[in-house]
Amino acid sequence: MADQIAQVEASHPPEDLYGAQGFIPLGFIRNPDGSITREGVDPINPVSSYDSSPILLVKDIPVNPSKNTWVRVFLPKEPIKSSPDKKLPLLIYIHGGGLIKCSAAHPFFDDIYSIFAADIPAVILTIEYRLAPEHRVPAAYEDCLEVLQWIKNSQDEWLTQHADLSNSFIFGNSAGGNIAYHVCLIASSCVDDLKPLNIKGVILHQPFLGGVKRTESELRGVNDKILPQAVVDITWELALPVGADRDHEFCNPMLSVKLGQFDAIKGLGWKILVAGYEGDPLSDRQVELAKILEENGVEVVAKFDKGGYHGIEFYELPKMKILCDVVKKFVESFANVTA
Repeated sequence: MADQIAQVEASHPPEDLYGAQGFIPLGFIRNPDGSITREGVDPINPVSSYDSSPILLVKDIPVNPSKNTWVRVFLPKEPIKSSPDKKLPLLIYIHGGGLIKCSAAHPFFDDIYSIFAADIPAVILTIEYRLAPEHRVPAAYEDCLEVLQWIKNSQDEWLTQHADLSNSFIFGNSAGGNIAYHVCLIASSCVDDLKPLNIKGVILHQPFLGGVKRTESELRGVNDKILPQAVVDITWELALPVGADRDHEFCNPMLSVKLGQFDAIKGLGWKILVAGYEGDPLSDRQVELAKILEENGVEVVAKFDKGGYHGIEFYELPKMKILCDVVKKFVESFANVTA
């Protein structure tokens, strides 16, 4: 049970950590000694649940058994059958969950895997990374970087036969968008070490960001149905290094941008798609991130639609298909660009 307990500062009385707030309960209990107990286990879809899928071939591959990290790979059946010799773009997907919840195998993400794999089409590789508070950031960043190294060395036939590693994209949603941002900063400084994996672009969809001072969109969404600020604050308390506040660079990267920080990304010609909805309480921070990237010479595609809310695509399927079209257009924009 030791791996289910994580120590945090005992700055609050023992209490249920807002387990009943928000659309999805957090599922943590603060103990009298200040430790945190994870309540229950998130649901997962076993690979066998896809055996009858007319759309996908699916398998799990271990990456680092000592950390229990692995990847789940999705192949779209129709493109593989109709053009077996044609390799598909590789979409490296990093799931959300506030850095503290969910698995790459959570049923919540089924639609994004099936729709994106079939409609782009692409090989989808989704990462099972370690969660806080048992493993606080930067553990998730390290795990995803390790997966990039693993991909370049992998001899798995699904990847060697069907994935075009020279046409790869990092795609992070919500907390996965936070991870993708930090991973791309590091990966951009060591691209030669990642070859033959060649990252063309990065997709940050509703990235999970924060800060001590509330933005206007956060104030408007203080009691948001999906992402109320009380839950956001507790999530960051559980995810950040012990003692760090929400102005830490892992949470509020715009506060500490250094001169030349994005030079490697700019020099590589990577494009970054930042997408979201104005109804997301985090939208001001996402817009600010896109603006800072652009001001520092990074080629940015910014798409912020009116209305909406955080994670809307997972509750409204037509929005998922719209997002897929946006990502497909972004991926296809590199088709005639020389690496």
